[in-house]
Amino acid sequence: MLLRVAEIMEARKEDLINCLIDEIGSPVQKAMFEFTKGLTMVRAAAGMCRNVRGETIPSDRPGTFSMSIREPLGVVAVITPFNVPLIKTTRLVANALAVGNTIVHLPSELAPHLSVLFAEIVAEAGVPEGAYNVVTGDGAEIGDDLTGHEDVDFVTFTGSSAVGQHINEICAKNKTPNTLELGGKSPTVVLADADLDRVMPLAAKSIFMFAGQACIGSSRFYVERPIYDAFVKRFSMIASKVGMGALRDPNTVIAPIISDRQRQRVRDHISDAVAKGAIIAAGGEWEGNRCQPTLLTEVTEDMTVCRTETFGPVTSIYPIDSYEEGLEKANDTEYGLSSAIFTKDIDRAFHFARNIGAGMCHINGPTIHDEAHIPFGGNGESGVGREGTDADLEAMTELKWVTVQL
Repeated sequence: MLLRVAEIMEARKEDLINCLIDEIGSPVQKAMFEFTKGLTMVRAAAGMCRNVRGETIPSDRPGTFSMSIREPLGVVAVITPFNVPLIKTTRLVANALAVGNTIVHLPSELAPHLSVLFAEIVAEAGVPEGAYNVVTGDGAEIGDDLTGHEDVDFVTFTGSSAVGQHINEICAKNKTPNTLELGGKSPTVVLADADLDRVMPLAAKSIFMFAGQACIGSSRFYVERPIYDAFVKRFSMIASKVGMGALRDPNTVIAPIISDRQRQRVRDHISDAVAKGAIIAAGGEWEGNRCQPTLLTEVTEDMTVCRTETFGPVTSIYPIDSYEEGLEKANDTEYGLSSAIFTKDIDRAFHFARNIGAGMCHINGPTIHDEAHIPFGGNGESGVGREGTDADLEAMTELKWVTVQL
């Protein structure tokens, strides 16, 4: 059935891509990326079906056959965000179905049509009626009824840290297991030996993709002083040339910010920083509902943007005097989602990977990266648990011990 879902997705590729463009303002390049990733998620989930297994277990009692079997939890509540609705829907829904659960899905009120379209595809693929259910509405009004329902056996949520904390408290009260993928303030450390020709396009990708509306976007860059000025100059040049045209233009990167509330948040972060002495190295202006790619320098602790997630195409660049200072500052956050380091020094690279307090670390690669089978998630204010085929198989099932006295 899941492979059939993927086949129908391919047949309805244009519908899905147009929905991503028209509903949430995805540039076509990002919509194509999300569609391809969504196909991967569904096909990877199909491979989970044969891995729902237990094991035989030696017993202390003679003549006893002892084993464990793995069973689905039951009803999984899936709550997905607006920014990558197809990736999150395909991953979480397909993984839950693959291990035998049923689903009640509450999509973001900003992206309901995409999930309804996916539900039509699931139904056409032959998934039994009632196995996958979509409920649209405002999460602030109806979310508690879902996450706190006595028949819900597992909750998986992607969204803000504040809402995640609220859901975690509801789940704790009901002893409902959950995974939470929340916000981020992901750091990138660039050491003096890094190859800037390689670094710069990856740095731009890590914060400007979908106008920075990504939890794993790199909103903090720590650059060693010998290359700091060159880094800022080259980053500013790239930022000034990032495409802000029509959404169906393949060269467009910067999308409109999703809502009035979020646009005001981005404006407030920039204006607060400037009022307190930050320098805008690039961007800072608006074109309609789009914020220009914005680079801030001279950012200090008293500025909101220093520690709080902006969720826009805005990043801060800080000079550092050593690798050790970069690691210390990268860890100076309540968040712990993604991270990156650029260096040719393999010892420092692996030291960073072992000591960074984030759930994910990329050496000589951008903070924005995801695959179907990896353990995706973060620590601290960035969430609880991990997503991915292996992680979801463990999280969305439970083991039962069975013995037979022969």
